[in-house]
Amino acid sequence: MADLFDPAALDIENPADLLAYLRRMGHIAADETPRLRTLAGGVSNRTVWVTRPSGEAWVLKQALSKLRVPVDWFSSPLRVHREALGLRYLAELAPPGTIPPLVFEDHPAHLIAMQAVPEPHANWKTLLLAGQLDSEHVRQFGALLATIHARAYARRAELEPLFADRSFFESLRLEPYYGYTAAQVPAAAPFLHALIEQTRRRTLTLVHGDYSPKNILVYGGRLILLDHEVIHWGDPAFDLGFSLTHLLSKAHHRPGQRAEFAAAARLYWQIYAGGVAALPWTADLEGHAMRHTLACLLARVAGRSPLEYLTP
Repeated sequence: MADLFDPAALDIENPADLLAYLRRMGHIAADETPRLRTLAGGVSNRTVWVTRPSGEAWVLKQALSKLRVPVDWFSSPLRVHREALGLRYLAELAPPGTIPPLVFEDHPAHLIAMQAVPEPHANWKTLLLAGQLDSEHVRQFGALLATIHARAYARRAELEPLFADRSFFESLRLEPYYGYTAAQVPAAAPFLHALIEQTRRRTLTLVHGDYSPKNILVYGGRLILLDHEVIHWGDPAFDLGFSLTHLLSKAHHRPGQRAEFAAAARLYWQIYAGGVAALPWTADLEGHAMRHTLACLLARVAGRSPLEYLTP
């Protein structure tokens, strides 16, 4: 009988299909039955937690071509392989224990598996929304980004060609955040279009592109960074503006802690700035970071991906 398996048709959120796939590809034994749990909240990926009988746990991610948001938003599922590339190199660049190891990558099915962060862990965004703001976490957040930016810059001759493709950053960040917002808020369009062009010209170091509390897990007091599908060689000020937006938006969301979150944003900047102070492109970095912060704040209420906890 002909082999009818089509990896492009695989839906890892279908438990029977995923179990058959894992056995078929030799990722687990033919008689092995792991526990499968779909993880909620993914906008751009299907995500499933796999616990093997040995206790080993993986997280599988399969990229969607149409994102799960109210407006039409499309992006090639090939971006999951950019995430795999990011996992490989961030494991070398970031502080030990802050990047989950890659387990396997499947190109036809557009999926990757990484080691799961052990439980119990907490999502940092969830903690912040509950008002649990820990200055040590903020310090780690700043130091982690500074370490990635600085170490990548030191290896720029090697890394810039590998991460030069910005197509996923364009389709998942510049267009939906800045381009779309410019169309929704015409008064801001000149500023946003100028910022887009400026961002394209500034190719300075490795940029995560999704550096947010949503993509941070807290385990054993340490921050662990996830979701690297828009990583590219570009403008470090984008990472700063994108992440500062989340701290400032939570200050708005929790008015009783507004001063605390504002202080956290300042601390984050101070720790980051200290970690990159010796680099040659930092003299005007603060101004660029503030422009991206303003743009991202507007985009998170008027862009394709508004923050769900902000109300009109």
